[in-house]
Amino acid sequence: MKSRKVQIVHSFAVLAFALLAGCMAGVKNEDSSVVRTRAVERWEDLIAHKAEKAYDYLTPGYRATKTREAYAKEMNERGVKWSKVTFGSQDCDVDTCKVHLEVNYAINMGGPAGNVKTLGFVTENWVKVNGQWYYLPDQFQPQLGKDSGKNS
Repeated sequence: MKSRKVQIVHSFAVLAFALLAGCMAGVKNEDSSVVRTRAVERWEDLIAHKAEKAYDYLTPGYRATKTREAYAKEMNERGVKWSKVTFGSQDCDVDTCKVHLEVNYAINMGGPAGNVKTLGFVTENWVKVNGQWYYLPDQFQPQLGKDSGKNS
């Protein structure tokens, strides 16, 4: 009789652990899906020359440094013409993700070369701020180097 109770308790523990693991995996998968979707949507806005919409995907801290109009002008007037984005992969922790994308683009080289089409690989940093995922441009990444421990 005692072994039957142990077997029931053990079965219950295994079931509870499986349910908990499934819930935890679901949260992570949901975040992964959200980051993937947001990264591709941001690029689709840039491809469509709608950088004013892509601005909303930038971290609140970055947006505090540049107006929507200035960002849109800078991005929409670039000499490169993006034409397609393809999601590659992502490496995520709880609040950060590195998203790897392939971007097709063309650059006008002038003269007989004209428009040169090519494919580039982009790695973006995405961070979770107040429950939402945002793109953090490289120039705003913390820089840890040999002087990081020194006081100035």
